[in-house]
Amino acid sequence: MEKLAIRILDPRLGTEWPLPQYASAAAAGMDLRACIDSPLSLAPGQAALVSAGFAMHIGNANVGALLLPRSGLGHRGLVLGNLVGLIDADYQGPVKISLWNRSHEPLEIAVGERVAQMILVPVLRPALQVVEEFAATERGDGGFGSTGKQ
Repeated sequence: MEKLAIRILDPRLGTEWPLPQYASAAAAGMDLRACIDSPLSLAPGQAALVSAGFAMHIGNANVGALLLPRSGLGHRGLVLGNLVGLIDADYQGPVKISLWNRSHEPLEIAVGERVAQMILVPVLRPALQVVEEFAATERGDGGFGSTGKQ
Protein backbone atom coordinates (compact mmCIF):
# COMPACT_ATOMS: atom_id res chain seq x y z
CA MET A 1 0.00 0.00 0.00
CA GLU A 2 1.64 3.18 -1.16
CA LYS A 3 -1.08 5.77 -0.56
CA LEU A 4 -3.77 6.42 2.03
CA ALA A 5 -6.79 8.48 0.96
CA ILE A 6 -7.71 11.15 3.51
CA ARG A 7 -10.24 13.97 3.48
CA ILE A 8 -9.40 17.05 5.56
CA LEU A 9 -12.16 17.91 8.04
CA ASP A 10 -10.27 20.49 10.11
CA PRO A 11 -8.71 23.27 7.98
CA ARG A 12 -5.87 23.67 10.49
CA LEU A 13 -4.44 20.32 9.33
CA GLY A 14 -1.96 20.99 6.57
CA THR A 15 -1.82 24.71 7.39
CA GLU A 16 -1.27 25.46 11.10
CA TRP A 17 -0.26 21.86 11.82
CA PRO A 18 1.25 19.26 9.51
CA LEU A 19 -0.87 16.47 8.12
CA PRO A 20 -0.53 13.23 10.09
CA GLN A 21 3.07 12.25 9.63
CA TYR A 22 5.87 10.04 10.87
CA ALA A 23 8.16 11.81 13.38
CA SER A 24 11.27 10.03 12.10
CA ALA A 25 12.36 8.06 9.07
CA ALA A 26 11.95 4.74 10.92
CA ALA A 27 8.82 5.57 12.96
CA ALA A 28 6.11 2.90 12.77
CA GLY A 29 3.22 5.21 13.64
CA MET A 30 2.11 8.56 12.30
CA ASP A 31 1.17 11.14 14.90
CA LEU A 32 -2.44 12.24 15.29
CA ARG A 33 -3.40 15.61 16.76
CA ALA A 34 -6.24 16.70 19.00
CA CYS A 35 -8.26 18.88 16.65
CA ILE A 36 -10.10 20.73 19.38
CA ASP A 37 -11.06 24.40 19.62
CA SER A 38 -9.90 25.00 23.19
CA PRO A 39 -7.71 23.16 25.69
CA LEU A 40 -9.33 20.06 27.14
CA SER A 41 -8.94 19.20 30.81
CA LEU A 42 -9.44 15.53 31.62
CA ALA A 43 -10.08 14.69 35.27
CA PRO A 44 -8.72 11.39 36.62
CA GLY A 45 -10.73 8.56 35.10
CA GLN A 46 -12.44 10.84 32.57
CA ALA A 47 -12.60 10.05 28.84
CA ALA A 48 -13.38 12.30 25.87
CA LEU A 49 -13.80 11.66 22.17
CA VAL A 50 -11.79 14.10 20.04
CA SER A 51 -11.46 14.54 16.31
CA ALA A 52 -8.19 13.81 14.52
CA GLY A 53 -9.31 16.33 11.90
CA PHE A 54 -9.62 14.02 8.93
CA ALA A 55 -11.59 11.14 7.45
CA MET A 56 -9.87 8.25 5.72
CA HIS A 57 -10.52 5.30 3.46
CA ILE A 58 -7.95 2.50 3.41
CA GLY A 59 -9.76 0.65 0.63
CA ASN A 60 -7.63 -2.50 0.82
CA ALA A 61 -9.20 -5.41 2.74
CA ASN A 62 -5.70 -6.70 3.52
CA VAL A 63 -4.84 -3.58 5.54
CA GLY A 64 -6.25 -2.14 8.76
CA ALA A 65 -5.30 0.82 10.94
CA LEU A 66 -4.63 0.72 14.66
CA LEU A 67 -4.83 3.79 16.88
CA LEU A 68 -2.44 3.64 19.83
CA PRO A 69 -1.37 5.95 22.65
CA ARG A 70 1.88 7.86 22.27
CA SER A 71 4.48 6.26 24.54
CA GLY A 72 5.40 9.27 26.68
CA LEU A 73 1.81 10.38 27.13
CA GLY A 74 0.71 6.85 27.96
CA HIS A 75 3.38 6.63 30.64
CA ARG A 76 2.02 9.84 32.18
CA GLY A 77 -1.55 8.48 32.08
CA LEU A 78 -3.09 9.53 28.76
CA VAL A 79 -4.18 6.39 26.94
CA LEU A 80 -7.03 5.47 24.64
CA GLY A 81 -10.43 4.78 26.13
CA ASN A 82 -10.80 1.67 23.99
CA LEU A 83 -7.11 0.80 24.60
CA VAL A 84 -6.52 0.18 20.88
CA GLY A 85 -8.70 1.61 18.14
CA LEU A 86 -9.29 -0.42 14.98
CA ILE A 87 -10.21 1.16 11.66
CA ASP A 88 -11.47 -1.24 9.01
CA ALA A 89 -10.51 -0.92 5.37
CA ASP A 90 -14.05 -0.06 4.24
CA TYR A 91 -14.62 2.73 6.80
CA GLN A 92 -14.77 6.18 5.21
CA GLY A 93 -15.70 8.42 8.12
CA PRO A 94 -13.96 10.79 10.49
CA VAL A 95 -11.11 9.49 12.61
CA LYS A 96 -11.92 10.01 16.29
CA ILE A 97 -9.64 9.40 19.24
CA SER A 98 -11.01 8.25 22.58
CA LEU A 99 -8.69 9.85 25.14
CA TRP A 100 -8.76 8.51 28.69
CA ASN A 101 -6.93 9.87 31.71
CA ARG A 102 -5.97 6.77 33.69
CA SER A 103 -3.75 8.79 36.07
CA HIS A 104 -4.65 10.21 39.48
CA GLU A 105 -4.04 13.81 38.37
CA PRO A 106 -5.92 16.05 35.91
CA LEU A 107 -4.37 16.17 32.43
CA GLU A 108 -4.51 19.13 30.06
CA ILE A 109 -4.73 18.47 26.32
CA ALA A 110 -3.53 21.41 24.24
CA VAL A 111 -5.15 22.45 20.97
CA GLY A 112 -3.33 20.60 18.19
CA GLU A 113 -1.30 18.44 20.58
CA ARG A 114 -0.06 15.10 19.26
CA VAL A 115 -2.12 12.70 21.37
CA ALA A 116 -2.11 9.35 19.58
CA GLN A 117 -0.48 7.46 16.75
CA MET A 118 -1.80 5.37 13.90
CA ILE A 119 -0.15 2.36 12.33
CA LEU A 120 -1.25 0.46 9.25
CA VAL A 121 -1.02 -3.30 9.60
CA PRO A 122 -1.59 -6.32 7.38
CA VAL A 123 -4.86 -8.15 7.97
CA LEU A 124 -5.24 -11.89 7.49
CA ARG A 125 -8.77 -13.19 6.96
CA PRO A 126 -8.46 -16.98 7.03
CA ALA A 127 -11.32 -19.37 6.45
CA LEU A 128 -12.10 -21.33 9.62
CA GLN A 129 -11.33 -25.03 9.55
CA VAL A 130 -13.14 -27.09 12.19
CA VAL A 131 -10.96 -29.94 13.52
CA GLU A 132 -11.46 -32.64 16.17
CA GLU A 133 -8.02 -32.01 17.71
CA PHE A 134 -4.80 -30.10 17.11
CA ALA A 135 -1.36 -31.48 16.30
CA ALA A 136 0.54 -31.89 19.57
CA THR A 137 2.98 -29.16 20.67
CA GLU A 138 5.27 -28.88 23.67
CA ARG A 139 3.02 -26.26 25.27
CA GLY A 140 -0.32 -27.78 24.35
CA ASP A 141 -3.19 -25.98 26.04
CA GLY A 142 -1.05 -24.52 28.85
CA GLY A 143 -2.37 -21.05 29.55
CA PHE A 144 -1.35 -18.10 31.69
CA GLY A 145 2.00 -18.71 33.40
CA SER A 146 2.48 -22.12 31.84
CA THR A 147 5.85 -21.24 30.29
CA GLY A 148 7.39 -20.10 33.58
CA LYS A 149 8.00 -16.83 35.37
CA GLN A 150 11.31 -15.84 33.83
